[in-house]
Amino acid sequence: MTKKVLLGYDGSPSAANALDFAADLARAFSAELHVLSIARPPEFGDDVEARAVLERALKHCEDALRPARTRLANAPFPTQFHVATGHPAEKLVSYAEANRIDHIVVGHRGRSLFERWLLGSVARQVIAYAHCAVTVVRQPT
Repeated sequence: MTKKVLLGYDGSPSAANALDFAADLARAFSAELHVLSIARPPEFGDDVEARAVLERALKHCEDALRPARTRLANAPFPTQFHVATGHPAEKLVSYAEANRIDHIVVGHRGRSLFERWLLGSVARQVIAYAHCAVTVVRQPT
């Protein structure tokens, strides 16, 4: 039984599609919906530069969550919104484990084959390491 759904959300069009799917899933199962936005820390620069970049990334995450909060304000299921810092796949999986999530939903970014090979895929990593069901929502064509 699905009692808790986790959505990885970054404000992108693919995340908006994933939000629709996750909300439908939560509604169908009368489940809690957890929405997690993740600020990725920079891998370069000195402490001052890194701190400023991270602060901007955290603000971006909070701003990205605003439309999702508005859209889910009157949802017939409980919702929680969180912002974390770290690698997106790692944070999604660890959040899911810590909060006993039953189903993770992420959007598909639509990167080229080379970009996926070079950068990796958050969705692929979540699928590989999650302890629960994972749905990757593609953008409509």
